[in-house]
Amino acid sequence: MQLDSLYQEVILDHYKRPQHKGLAATYDAQVHHVNPSCGDEITLNVALDGDKVAAITWDGVGCSISQASVSILSDLLLGKSISEADLILNNFTELMQSKGTMVGDDAILEDAVAMAGVSKFPARIKCALLGWMAYKDAVVQAQAKL
Repeated sequence: MQLDSLYQEVILDHYKRPQHKGLAATYDAQVHHVNPSCGDEITLNVALDGDKVAAITWDGVGCSISQASVSILSDLLLGKSISEADLILNNFTELMQSKGTMVGDDAILEDAVAMAGVSKFPARIKCALLGWMAYKDAVVQAQAKL
């Protein structure tokens, strides 16, 4: 039970003190994603420097899960190569699709393992993945411009 409490604290901390929130004026791609089932919204900007994620900024409204998840993502993927970020994205997606059977690899996912419990609640999985799917789309668009 102690681990669950720690994970709840990580989620609440990212929700109350979001990382990289506030859209930067310069970016290589901007996307806007909406979760139609609950109305959560994320606008996410990505800037690349060659093969590196140079900046991720975002703004959004929604539940603590969607907002904390995109905060975690923005902190975790910043400065990573696109291939490193893809590995993290794939691990997080697999964790969310596990229906609670996985705990996640904290060496790869860091704070994102706090979202493991979300995978037990199908209605909340889209909330947790909203920012991650926005990031994925933004990188595809940014790379198309290179």
